[in-house]
Amino acid sequence: MTRSPSSPGFWRSPLRGPRLTSVLGVVLLGGITVLFVTGLVSYAAYNPNLSPVNDKTPDKGILGFYLFSWPTDPHWLYRLNQGVHVTLGVTLIPVLLAKLWSVIPRLFALPPARSLAHALERISLLLLVGGALFEFVTGVLNIQLDYIFPGSFYTLHFYGAWVFFAAFIVHVVLKTPMALRNLRHLREEKDDLVSPRPDPPTVSRRGALWFVGGGSLLLFATTVGQSFDGLLRRTALLAPHGGADPGSGPNGFQINKTARYAGIDAAETTEDAWHLVVTGRTGTVRLSRAQLARLPLHSAALPIACVEGWSTSDQWWLGVRLRDLAALVGYDDDPPDVLVESLQRRGAFRRAALRANQVADPRSLLALYVNGEDLSPDHGFPARIIVPAAPGVLNTKWVARMTFGDL
Repeated sequence: MTRSPSSPGFWRSPLRGPRLTSVLGVVLLGGITVLFVTGLVSYAAYNPNLSPVNDKTPDKGILGFYLFSWPTDPHWLYRLNQGVHVTLGVTLIPVLLAKLWSVIPRLFALPPARSLAHALERISLLLLVGGALFEFVTGVLNIQLDYIFPGSFYTLHFYGAWVFFAAFIVHVVLKTPMALRNLRHLREEKDDLVSPRPDPPTVSRRGALWFVGGGSLLLFATTVGQSFDGLLRRTALLAPHGGADPGSGPNGFQINKTARYAGIDAAETTEDAWHLVVTGRTGTVRLSRAQLARLPLHSAALPIACVEGWSTSDQWWLGVRLRDLAALVGYDDDPPDVLVESLQRRGAFRRAALRANQVADPRSLLALYVNGEDLSPDHGFPARIIVPAAPGVLNTKWVARMTFGDL
């Protein structure tokens, strides 16, 4: 006789049980909390309140209650935060899949609701499973630069995270007492996850946990290298940019988008053709690259860190301080926010804004050189922005115009 998925005898694995589910749930409780916090911090790093330039999630309303002007210290802050967020997210995939497998009988249980508390649990479970799959799938696609989902990744991932975490909190409140009770008892209690007629075991529950842990360790080992340099970076097989060979020489470090991908016309970036247009309180100034090079130049050792999780070590940048460019157009003492516009024709953040505190930092540069040589075309020649602790996309390349003041 054919059984339906709602029948207790349909699911025959001897591994399922409340203790296994509880162990996986405790791991996810800690890991997903860290993912949520680092995700919100990552979103804040874009200074989305610089609307409408940086705001990729309009009408966020109360969900933006925590936003603040992103700091510039420590200069490795975004590198650390995003490295943890992406690496941990990838590492937790086997745990998430194992957790979903362990509770799948409950998704088909009948009746759908036995009480108000049970109905809330089922609704939270639906949102939890859907939200988890959505967040992890879109996150992995973003890491791999496969933008096959509709709309902006920033918008979808931001709102999806709030829906998922709200369901996660409800589920934790309802299930934590039971999970703690299950972890305290070595023997399985009677539970709807335990099959009444289990198949013969082929592996123990402990072996299953080792299998899940080994999968997580493998994903960690093939992802974490994107945040480091040297031989370890070559182990980042799952990171398309983090593990790629960037070449050698002063410009031999990771990039996100090449000049060709961004649609940069080489004729526009020659010494004769290119000029930087700076606008502010006292008017507009046009500067050639040679004129910029004759201004006081300053150096700073700063990394580049991208939303996909990869980063570089500190590179030595040389250029004109942003606050000195602000002074050229009337802001001598208190530099304001700035709108930076690029020559690029493809990709997000062709226009990006920086907060006043970022402009004022003495390490924030319009860089002309890196590691003692001219920027390469792929690293933003003739000039690019470099700001401590800022996401990579705000370190605009191929800069054409800077507008200081009200955006």
